[in-house]
Amino acid sequence: QVQLVESGGGLVQPGGSLRLACATSGSIFSISVMGWFRQAPGKERELVAATASYATAKYADSVKGRFTISRDNAKNTVYLQMNSLKPEDTAVYYCNGHDTRGNDYWGQGTQVTVSS
Repeated sequence: QVQLVESGGGLVQPGGSLRLACATSGSIFSISVMGWFRQAPGKERELVAATASYATAKYADSVKGRFTISRDNAKNTVYLQMNSLKPEDTAVYYCNGHDTRGNDYWGQGTQVTVSS
């Protein structure tokens, strides 16, 4: 089993920044891809960014140039640095781990609200 715990969400003004963190524990050796998804009210969950050791990081078009995904293997933590935030970035952000057997693991989510 894999456990994921997000932190770092909150309220920020448009143009501001936030950094989300996803701490992982458990059978993390099986995780091949780590990613961040988000879900806004009334909308489907969407991929924001993903990273794997064997590939270049992938980003949704809507966040390219503003968000950066990174990982600290020593701390078993994945980060999402979010800059130049817009009201349309408001959503619950979820950390995701995808293992080599095709299983998906999810964190509990953290709310990000961009508003003046």
